Amino acid sequence: MSGTCEIHHDATANALTVFMCIGITISYLPQHWRIISAKSSEGFSPWFLLLGSTSSASAMLNIFVMQWGLVRCCRELPFGSCIESIAGALQLVLVWILFVLILVLYMIYYPPHLKYVELDVDLPNDLPPQHIKTPVKREGWKLSITLTWAVCIHIALITFVTFLLLSTNPTPDETHRSRQLELWATFLGVSSALLAALQYAPQIAHTWSLKLVGALSIPMMFIQTPGAILMVLSIALRPGTNWTTWISYAVAGVMQGILLVMCIIFRARQHTLGIDDFGRPLTPPPSYPASQEAEAPAGTPAVEAAVGDAVHADVRSTHGVDLVGEVGEETPLLREGASGKRRMGWWAWLGR
Repeated sequence: MSGTCEIHHDATANALTVFMCIGITISYLPQHWRIISAKSSEGFSPWFLLLGSTSSASAMLNIFVMQWGLVRCCRELPFGSCIESIAGALQLVLVWILFVLILVLYMIYYPPHLKYVELDVDLPNDLPPQHIKTPVKREGWKLSITLTWAVCIHIALITFVTFLLLSTNPTPDETHRSRQLELWATFLGVSSALLAALQYAPQIAHTWSLKLVGALSIPMMFIQTPGAILMVLSIALRPGTNWTTWISYAVAGVMQGILLVMCIIFRARQHTLGIDDFGRPLTPPPSYPASQEAEAPAGTPAVEAAVGDAVHADVRSTHGVDLVGEVGEETPLLREGASGKRRMGWWAWLGR
């Protein structure tokens, strides 16, 4: 084993990292389950998911650059010692995977009624309008598709550049890096911090405009907001890291705290208004008995049945106006008795 691959055992840092990995996984599970159980990702801002995915990817590759010497030492170390040495990098890989999974679930459970333009077409002869679903994508759905592709392109691009620089600028140990790697690591760290700072801005604005919690998980934010402090400490205690590695998580923790307070306020508002997180009434509307009308023959289309009902109904009978049988040319202007009404009705029908 070379002298540059000596392992620095730190029981406190190792215990904190293990605790953080378990806590991170547990904290994201409520959000994943929230989307799956609700079968809807309504309430998320696609810009929030874009910025969060790119921010976590940049932070993940930043620590790989900073600790590349330790990663290379895994070829000479036992498996347990290797995991211990790169536990900080694995921690950020876990964060990236769990957040990107939210983006995947967002696309899978995107509300169908918000994907395509739907129209109410007016039909002739006073028929009720017909609801038509068009193949035209809504702007929100098109934006979500575009931003998802942007996430894929971003991770592919920065991964390619990172490993290109690492292969052309080998690192002798975990503390000495080439000028190019130092600049690239700083770029990844600063861009991650900026993206994290901007990440919650569109989500805060989106939630504020909806005045609804939507598919956001309050339990997840309850766990992650104070957990951001432990996350920063866990990364900062790792060898080969600096402020560019943990600053993004500090900024994200503050912004997430603001979003958490908003969601708690809107949840209380929803309870007062009697609606759920998606704006639907908590109590179903009252059901009214069906009208006493003749049913359409079996196999008759709904439109034909509606037309038949309209033809056989007379609006005058519903407003207290007496009907005068069937009207013809011989119908007298003055009303007759019941027998005369029936007789004139038959003659009028025969004379048609």
